[in-house]
Amino acid sequence: MTSLIRSLAASTQEMLDVFGDQALVRAALTFERELAAAQAAEGLLTAQEAGAIAQACEPLPDLAALARNAAHAGTLAIPLVAELRARLSPTNPEAAGKVHLGATSQDVADTALMLQARAGLALITRDGERLLHDLAACAQTYAETPMLGRTLLQPARPITFGLKVAGWLLGIHSALRRVGSEAEQALALQLGGASGALDGQQGKAVAVSQRLADRLGLLAPPLPWHARRDAVAGMGAALAMLTGMLGKMAGDVALLSQGEVAEVFEPRSEGRGGSSAMAHKRNATGCQIVRSAALRAPHLAATLVSALPQEHERGLGGWQAEGPVLAELFCITHGALAAMAEVAAGLEAHPDRMAANLTQAGVGTDIGESVALVGRALESWRSRT
Repeated sequence: MTSLIRSLAASTQEMLDVFGDQALVRAALTFERELAAAQAAEGLLTAQEAGAIAQACEPLPDLAALARNAAHAGTLAIPLVAELRARLSPTNPEAAGKVHLGATSQDVADTALMLQARAGLALITRDGERLLHDLAACAQTYAETPMLGRTLLQPARPITFGLKVAGWLLGIHSALRRVGSEAEQALALQLGGASGALDGQQGKAVAVSQRLADRLGLLAPPLPWHARRDAVAGMGAALAMLTGMLGKMAGDVALLSQGEVAEVFEPRSEGRGGSSAMAHKRNATGCQIVRSAALRAPHLAATLVSALPQEHERGLGGWQAEGPVLAELFCITHGALAAMAEVAAGLEAHPDRMAANLTQAGVGTDIGESVALVGRALESWRSRT
């Protein structure tokens, strides 16, 4: 993907790197290295053999050649394991024969994907916390700033701007917590072998699995999940819901920044938000990024849900579709989160315009309950952080 197309993909370079080719291959090599170490700890390999495998996993292979071979083989693991064995065979044929011992291609693919997802989750958690703190500060600042409430896109009763922001805060906070909860179940080791029965581990499969999960920092599931994909779908759905809640905030900001409303604007930035044809325009560029992501995310999540009915012990086509779809969900979600965090950090509110629009609507100025609700919302958020 060219740098220009990447910039238009509305993600962040950090998240694109997490799900890039190098990161995927490094995650797969980490699986092979730590599998050998866990098996050595249980006596299936010697320490010397595990060390040799670890050394063979160090240099990255030619990624272009690996991609071609993986496309031909139908899986990354086949050419990757072949390369590791080729590296070891001239000097240590015994270790070469024990690379990938008792594992199958899907074990590598699923575990590597979960290692990438864990790194992606760390970025979402970091930037989500920054956004929440900025929204909480904004809600507090404007807790008593009256503005026109709007229902069905028409003038309604008065509220405060702080109340609107508090709604964004609680919605995004809840969505972030849901992502974390789903990830706790999804970020699990996959080690099941050819048929998901953990054979090929000389009767020590459970011990090897626990050791490997501990070494990788992943959950050790009670059973391999080759054909049980609900946790992956759940994590994807949670990401889509988070993107949707960010889209809610973005939609509100964009509507409030319309010229005839002019109550709230994205922060000013040189060269951002203008028009190639109309110099007077101040477009909601950050909101545009988020709204675009919110349109894409539900359909990506639906793909993961549609892949749930997998055939027998290991399905055909279903789990193979998940990797790129989950990666795209992480990328657009983080792009939306980063864009909204930038908006929140420098959000421009115009209380004078809020007051003028409220006066023009002639609906009164009673905001006592709104002020109380802002305090209640902030207390609720603080109690859950």
